[in-house]
Amino acid sequence: MTEDPRSPYAAALGARAEELHPRLRRYFAAIPSGEVGVGHGVFERVGCRNPVVRALLSPALRALQRHGAVYAGWAEDVPFTVRNRDDEGRSAERTLHLPGGDWTMRDRVRALPHGRIVDRLGRPGVLAAIFEVAPSDGAVELRSTRVSVRVGRRRIRFPRCIAPRIRLVESADDDSGLQRVALSVDVPLIGRIHEYAGTFRYDIEEDA
Repeated sequence: MTEDPRSPYAAALGARAEELHPRLRRYFAAIPSGEVGVGHGVFERVGCRNPVVRALLSPALRALQRHGAVYAGWAEDVPFTVRNRDDEGRSAERTLHLPGGDWTMRDRVRALPHGRIVDRLGRPGVLAAIFEVAPSDGAVELRSTRVSVRVGRRRIRFPRCIAPRIRLVESADDDSGLQRVALSVDVPLIGRIHEYAGTFRYDIEEDA
């Protein structure tokens, strides 16, 4: 079978990719071999804002942080760097430059049929989420339909009634020339357990 030359996002969007803002079309297009997509920006907020929820989920959040999947604390105005590569899907490393030191979140995205993607976060894919991908007024919106967690060698799917609901929106700001990203993770009966939002500038560079 011939490998799809498109990025997972472009493959999921298909012809709908033409509805995106030009800056986002470039961001979600395939990254040529030997090159890397690099973004520098600031997260206005990142982590779990609610201290009660943060304390309640602290063991799970800290375990996910150790695996490079989720930041367990709460921070504002955090500089970050993102590096994207296309190699059997799209891999991303988002490094938060926190006061106490750098921390890196890692994920790998692959395309699925019917306009969907699967995103495996952390190492070794400790969290996995299937998303529907759709354009929205020039932006890209992802909504999770299934979430699972790896426990030892087993992968356990969350039942729909308690599954985290993940929403991510990537958009472009014409006034500033920056790209905006906003993610939220909400759990029924608990509320928001994780979020991040910020802006960044993105370019394709030679991979050192």
